[in-house]
Amino acid sequence: MTPDREAVETFEQARPVLTGLAYRILGSYAEAEDVVQDSFLSWMDADHAAIARPRSWLMTVCSRKAIDVLRSARRARTDYVGPWLPEPVRTDYFEAPQEAAAALSDTVTTSFLLVLERLSPKERAAFLLHDVFAMDYADIAAGLDVSEPACRKLVSRARANVRQPENARTVPRERQETLVAAFEQAIRTGETGPLAAMLSADATLRADGGGKVAAARKPLEGAPAVLAFVRKVLARAWRDFEIRVVEINAGLALIAYEDGLPSAAVTFGFGGDQKATDVYIVRNPDKLGHIGGVMPGGEGAPSP
Repeated sequence: MTPDREAVETFEQARPVLTGLAYRILGSYAEAEDVVQDSFLSWMDADHAAIARPRSWLMTVCSRKAIDVLRSARRARTDYVGPWLPEPVRTDYFEAPQEAAAALSDTVTTSFLLVLERLSPKERAAFLLHDVFAMDYADIAAGLDVSEPACRKLVSRARANVRQPENARTVPRERQETLVAAFEQAIRTGETGPLAAMLSADATLRADGGGKVAAARKPLEGAPAVLAFVRKVLARAWRDFEIRVVEINAGLALIAYEDGLPSAAVTFGFGGDQKATDVYIVRNPDKLGHIGGVMPGGEGAPSP
């Protein structure tokens, strides 16, 4: 095998993990793909004989590039129209088989990605690299150009914020199935009684249209406001849409199709009582391109 071919195969083995890392840092699959491709170019230009641990090298390079993109993205998001939500993606794709998939899945939920938004770019990268992808502090510190004690502080601060009890809820599959069925029933019939039983009293609905399509510009707070929106707006606007139940961001979700194309993705966040505390609706067409077809390298949504 030629050196170049061996280098390409080494990178391709790491690509799913790198994509998962970049997506968690950025909350955007499209930007994550760009970062991973840029990392590939850096890898092909590198002196591979001098790299003792290719996986660690690739992850530190990928995280640095993602941090640079995140800093620019945060400036751009100050002008974002309405609530910003992470780009929805099909799961069962990011992690390689050797990764602890069950544990990692909790770190791609919409709620968790929004919690990561509270962190600085370096806090986010350091936390993900150490607590999620199990890199040691020395490698992370070198990659982020900080001292090891400073790296430990970055992870500690991030962990204190991210690992609060309300930020990580594991909900049984059966409970998720009941919720999505109630939400779909509310859309199809306007009957919100079953959905009301699944919502927390202080539930919040956020809709991300990016200023490109119709969407609520401000969060709707409280179960009565959420239910009224579903009954009066979604049940009418989505009446003729095809609704599919799929797995998005490690949880059961809904995709609404209009004329065969994805028009909205609906995901949920849960509280300690296993009731839905958050309803997230992504309608920005720029964020829906990856959920309507088969994802490369893994199980994907059925083609419309």
